[in-house]
Amino acid sequence: MSGISARRIPSVAEARAIQERLRSRLRVTGGPRRPRLVAGADLAYRADGSRAWAAVVLVSLPDGVVVETATAWHRPRFPYIPGYLSFREGPLLLAAFGRLERRPDLCLFDGQGIAHPRGVGLASHMGVLLDLPSVGCAKSRLVGKHDEPGAGRGDWAPLRLEGRTVGAVLRTRAGVRPIYVSPGHRIGLARAIECVLAVSRLRVPEPIRQAERVADELKRRDRRG
Repeated sequence: MSGISARRIPSVAEARAIQERLRSRLRVTGGPRRPRLVAGADLAYRADGSRAWAAVVLVSLPDGVVVETATAWHRPRFPYIPGYLSFREGPLLLAAFGRLERRPDLCLFDGQGIAHPRGVGLASHMGVLLDLPSVGCAKSRLVGKHDEPGAGRGDWAPLRLEGRTVGAVLRTRAGVRPIYVSPGHRIGLARAIECVLAVSRLRVPEPIRQAERVADELKRRDRRG
């Protein structure tokens, strides 16, 4: 049971149990050596939270060209609770991914992977359900401790939780704030860092940045309409 449904909304206790069951299905090793199609996913919300728009943008490598975009919108039903983002955003993301004509080699999410209180953040949950390599690329820390990485592009520091390395605090551009990269599913940390750097020219990886742009445009259209 995934707990991701637009029809039945789980309680917080049920959501927690679902995450704990999904954790046994995670594989955080390996990963695509030369991904050709990288998906970035993000959402935008109406100011009052009553509507959300999801966008998935597929970028080809090595040229960085956007080759496909898929979107979906809905009224979020699960409340915003830190650590349970996949139950709020998952139904929309799955709907958008379901509209892609091509299958990505790798998916990047604006959220956490295993750097999560129960080891199953948005990127991990979606990775298992989509059965695709996935990486969490968060702008802020949810769990763990770390030192400050070096100032150069590609410098990183381990993100540690209870004695384990669950991610990397990665500098994707020299002199800018780092992002929090954690494996989601079917990829290890070293490969995740490699892949994120390959699609980053600004702070946020380009596929996620493009998805953010599309979702924000849908939100602006709603305001104008």
